[in-house]
Amino acid sequence: MKGRAWKFGDDVDTDAVIPGRYLIYNTPEELAKYTFEGVRPEFAKNVHENDIVVAGSNFGCGSSREHAPLALKGAKVACVIAKSFARIFFRNAINIGVPVLECPDTDRIDDGDELEVDLATGVIVNKTKGETYQATPLPDFVREIVDEGGLIEYARKLVSERSETENLS
Repeated sequence: MKGRAWKFGDDVDTDAVIPGRYLIYNTPEELAKYTFEGVRPEFAKNVHENDIVVAGSNFGCGSSREHAPLALKGAKVACVIAKSFARIFFRNAINIGVPVLECPDTDRIDDGDELEVDLATGVIVNKTKGETYQATPLPDFVREIVDEGGLIEYARKLVSERSETENLS
């Protein structure tokens, strides 16, 4: 995946991703309109499909609401790269189908840098600076969940495959 970096700092909480007053919306498309409204008001209007959110430590802290990764999915963000994630956000993002990578070098990435990310290897190439960083790659089974669009779609696929196998027997 290739995209432009949107840089954020440490301790970006779920209220910064999607302010609480918009929790009346439940679809990714509706939530996307308000993503990062309070901290980067230009984000929702200027983010492009496959852009990448880059942050420091503890991204997604705060409440455990699924609306935050849903908003990012609706904004068509390719992935989120951070030094570390709040565990509940990490799991919610995977369950929603938003790839997340932990990388210790996010401070070397600037807003607007063009990045190329390989989820399988965790290799991040900063095309703007000619640098390469190593993130912790997602395990295969986690990548499968993300590739299917989230846990529900992944489970549907498994059930469907199982039904097909049983019908062949």
